[in-house]
Amino acid sequence: MVGMARWEPNARERLVRAAVDLFAEQGYDATTVNEIAERAGGLTKTTFFRHFADKREVLFAGQELHSRVLAEAIAAAPESASPLEAVGAAVFALTDTFTEDRREMGRQLLVVIGKSAELQERAAYKRSVLADAMDGALRERGVAEPAASVAADLGVRAFGGAFARWTGSADGRALAEFAGEELARLRGAITELGWHRESAGALDGAGDAGTAD
Repeated sequence: MVGMARWEPNARERLVRAAVDLFAEQGYDATTVNEIAERAGGLTKTTFFRHFADKREVLFAGQELHSRVLAEAIAAAPESASPLEAVGAAVFALTDTFTEDRREMGRQLLVVIGKSAELQERAAYKRSVLADAMDGALRERGVAEPAASVAADLGVRAFGGAFARWTGSADGRALAEFAGEELARLRGAITELGWHRESAGALDGAGDAGTAD
């Protein structure tokens, strides 16, 4: 029928994989939207822009889904869960969306981002969006600031560390295993900081001294 868009199965996924491959092969700046569409099985530029605003956004296609997964997992955590426990549940829920076939593409993705200041800036924005999703979900549970935002930031850090280790690993371990280790490392770091009542008192005293005449 005239005017009806042609059905192109899995076009979005094909465009993502084609873009990552091309960026890895010839660089982000040297790759055009037309090349991505063609590599994705002869798709058109029109199809590309039906799914993505520009070629940069192809690499961050999962942002909305990931934000939703994190927020929903925190909302579903038991009422007795601490903020960090709720965030841990969210991180594990997010790892479930990354199947083994995503490992190599993730490895390529990190290399491509590491070579482009523009993509690094966009990746930082995605991390902030994910943190905001968890922060908001924690506040919905009644967690006050700054506890909510600190817990959310730790969750993003844990997932980022786990993802980097998973994509760089060849031992076949699942992403969730790395996430568990990263969460445990961060819990250990919090303990190592040793924030005790005496420490707080010492800081209060230093502040008073700094304001004395």
